[in-house]
Parts: sequence; structure tokens; C-alpha cells
Amino acid sequence: MFLPKGPETLTKPRAPRLRRWWLGGAALALLAVAAAGLGYGYYGATGTPGYRTETVVMGNVERKVSAVGTLEPRDYVDVGVQVSGQLKVLNVEIGDEVKAGDLLAETDPTVHQTSVASNRAKLAELTAQRAQVQAELDLAKAQFERTQSLAARNVSTQDALDIARSTVAIAEAKIGVIDAQVQQASAALKAAEANLNYTKIYAPMDGTVVSQSAVKGQTLNANQSAPIIVRVADLKTMTAQAKVVEADVVSLKPRMKAYFSTLGMPDRRWEGTVRQIQPTPEIVNDVVLYKVLVDVSNEDGVLLPSMSAQVSFIEGAVENVPVVPLAALRTGRNGDRFARVATSGGVETRKVEIGFTNRTHAEIKSGLDVGDKVITGMLSPAAADGDASRQGGMMRGGRGPRP
Repeated sequence: MFLPKGPETLTKPRAPRLRRWWLGGAALALLAVAAAGLGYGYYGATGTPGYRTETVVMGNVERKVSAVGTLEPRDYVDVGVQVSGQLKVLNVEIGDEVKAGDLLAETDPTVHQTSVASNRAKLAELTAQRAQVQAELDLAKAQFERTQSLAARNVSTQDALDIARSTVAIAEAKIGVIDAQVQQASAALKAAEANLNYTKIYAPMDGTVVSQSAVKGQTLNANQSAPIIVRVADLKTMTAQAKVVEADVVSLKPRMKAYFSTLGMPDRRWEGTVRQIQPTPEIVNDVVLYKVLVDVSNEDGVLLPSMSAQVSFIEGAVENVPVVPLAALRTGRNGDRFARVATSGGVETRKVEIGFTNRTHAEIKSGLDVGDKVITGMLSPAAADGDASRQGGMMRGGRGPRP
């Protein structure tokens, strides 16, 4: 059907087309703005991609085995009693400094004093008996010699001579018995005197009282085992007793360098060497652990028994070398290593030569310079948008209200 070309017939059909064109253009404009915003957030205010980077720095690379442990004195003595009795005197308490030979404690000596007196009396009695028998022996010998002389002149009979000879033999036998009894009594006296001396407990070494297991007035029974009164320890040298899992203990050796820090002083490092790897395992929750001992000096006395320690055993190390995270390195098909470097002109891929490595970082021998920004990963769009927002916040904040 033909339509006349009047004003109304020409205007009405074109209005919807113009409206659709305007809406389509507006939609494209919005998409362009959104894309620009997304690109700004992902690439940042400068147009640089949102890479996560690390700076090449001079540092140290250590390959180490880590373990937890506790601190104990290297040298200590558990001081106990050797005889039973009531603890009458206790001259020290935890924390006291003692010298070798100091009197630490004393148990009731009454029973042992009585035993000494009794054995002394017994020994004195036997000594007197021996003197009496010795006199009898001397007399018997004199009578025998006289009877023997008379018998030689046929003045005495053979029976009298035999009696005199037997009397000497009997006296000599009595002397032998008494001598044995004297030796026994003498030994008993020495034992009683030793037990009396054992009622006084002396410090066996210079050190500090670090624990106390008995109190004044307590009755101690030494018949089955020696009851412990106190522990004296030398705190000038401490031992870190690290518990190392079986997978790592094979890497450790005696005299290997090690260091540790404590919970209270995490920034201070104590250095030493491995003294011993104990072969007896300890199984905790089906995990096999071996105790490794590291001795350190403690002249300032800040290390105390039972402190926790984070111990590191150094398998190898390099110092003052260029260092990058392993996350910045890529491996080619032929085994070559590469790193991507963020520069003002974009991203460069460089071939690098690495040296000593550990689980997290590597030494750079060539290919990178200190100060280079190596790419370790990509920021997520949300993180990149956050970074871009922080960079462009002043620009956006300066916008005024729409008219």
C-alpha cells in the first residue's frame, strides 16, 4: 500500500528508530565506562597490570630443619638422703645459689648417734677381751716352755707337756676368734659413723637450687630408694632438647650448627652446635620423635629450665647474596630458570642463574639486579580494584555533585 509523503507520515515512523539508536548508544557508552573502570581497577591508575611483586634484595638463604623443644640445665644433680629419718633442717629453697660443700639439709641423727655409741662400746669390750685372752696366751706359752724344759730333764711327764701345749693352742684360737670379732665390730662402727655423717646433706657442686621435693619435718625412707630433697643445677650452660621428626633427623649430625629462640624473646638468637642425637625414640600420637641436644652458654642467666625453644638446625647457608622468592621463578622445558620483571616499559622475561635454595627463597647468581621488581603472581580483580581505589581515591573524591 502506498503512503503519502506528508509531514505526519514521514515523522512518526522515524521516532522509534531514533529512540532505539539513542538507547543502543547509551548502552554502549555504559559498557565502555564499565570496561574502563574494570581496566582501571585491574591495571591501576598508571595502566600497569595488577601484578604481585617482590624486590630483589641482599640477604641470607638458609636451608634448615626446624623443631620445638625445651631448655634444661646441661649439668645437674638430684640431691637425696642416704639414710632414713625425719628431715630436721633444710637450709635452702628454690633459687638459692650454693657452693660445693655447703650444708643443704640434715635428718634426725638420734638413731645413728645411738648406733655409733653402741658399736664403739662393743669394740671396746672386744678389745678388752682380746687383752685378757692375750694375757692367758702369754701365760700358757710360759708354762709350756717351763714344762718342756722340765720334761727334757725328765722332771715332768709327757702328759703335763701335752696339756701345756694344748693350753697354748686354745689361747691362740681364742685370740683368732676375738680378732675376727674386733674386725667385725670395727666395720660396724665405721658403717654407723658413715650413716651418722649421711644425716648431713652437702651440696655436691656449685649451682642453683632449681627444685625441691621434700619439706622440713617430712620422714624420708631410704630403704627402697634414695628420696630426693633438692636439685642443684649449673645454669651457666643450658641444653635445648629438641624433638625432631624421623623424616628430618636423618639430615642432622653431631657438631652441626644450630640456633634457637624462646617464646619470651623471639628476636634473640642463641647459637650452639649439636652435642648428641639420642637414638631412643619417643612416640607421640603415632609420630616418631628423636631428641637432639644443643648446648648454649647462659652467662647472663636469662634462660631458665623448662622454657620453650624454637630450634633450627642449619644444613647449609649463604650470606649477603641477591635473594628472590621461589614464587618469582619459572622453569623452562630444558630446565632453565626464568623470572618476569616489572619495569616502567612493561614486563620483561629474563633468564636467571640460581645458586643455593631453601623451601621459600633462592640465591641469584646472574640475570637479576638488586632492586629489580620480580613478579610473583597476579592480583585478583578485587585486590587490584582495591589497589586502584586507593591510588585514585583523591581523584574520585574530588568529584562534585551532579547538576
